[in-house]
Amino acid sequence: QVSGDSMNPTLQDRDIILLVKGSDMKTGDLCGFYWQNKLLLKRIIGLPGDVIELDEDGVVTVNGQTLDEPYVDELTRGECDSKFPYQGPENRYFVLGDHRATSIDSRSSVIGCVEKSQIVGKVFLRVWPLSNFSLIH
Repeated sequence: QVSGDSMNPTLQDRDIILLVKGSDMKTGDLCGFYWQNKLLLKRIIGLPGDVIELDEDGVVTVNGQTLDEPYVDELTRGECDSKFPYQGPENRYFVLGDHRATSIDSRSSVIGCVEKSQIVGKVFLRVWPLSNFSLIH
């Protein structure tokens, strides 16, 4: 069950979702990972080795290509103490929440990049509420 609003508007507080186990993660996937015994949900922005840039307006560039992010409700730099450009370490993923103003994610050294071993799976399906039953992209 989703708790909080860091993935708005894609996922809402109290949505019930299914994750699919697997290690085939790619840029844009929503994933669930364990951090301090909590399951967090974020979007994969950078793969291991990718160079990520985040400007003052919140525009994200990966390997020189500006991301088209229709899932983000408002571009903002948010809580950020990371230095950019940032190159993702081996076996680690750079993740961001869709609600950038409130999400605590790889922009913050509190969470940082997520190790491959922490990732539980890819968000696949919203099953509740029934009126919003859908595949998640």
